[in-house]
Amino acid sequence: MRDTHEDDPPPDRFLPLTPNFFEILLTLAQGEAHGYAIMRQVEERTRGTVRLLPGTMYRAFYRLEELGFIEEAPERPDPELDDQRRRYYRLTALGRRVAAAEAERLAEAVNTARRSELIPRSRS
Repeated sequence: MRDTHEDDPPPDRFLPLTPNFFEILLTLAQGEAHGYAIMRQVEERTRGTVRLLPGTMYRAFYRLEELGFIEEAPERPDPELDDQRRRYYRLTALGRRVAAAEAERLAEAVNTARRSELIPRSRS
């Protein structure tokens, strides 16, 4: 994973993220994954409310790589155990910081909505 560099921009500069970008980063925060696995995990986690179609997903990967949030993983599973056409992706340090900043932004929005009684407070 790329180390943090002093010249990296602050993560909040990239906020808010699109739902597709955030869901991809959330998935990769759990570990390296290939495109089809990311599609399945996002759909499962969001109960189908976010669906990444292949064209949309690969355009997102291109943009996320361009921004420095993700990178192609250098090591691949054993070709005997996996389709060698698959590309595996992982978060960079910047991508992790941006995803964390977005999660905090969304958490604050939820807290504000609770204080405004738009959504009920969770029971402990």
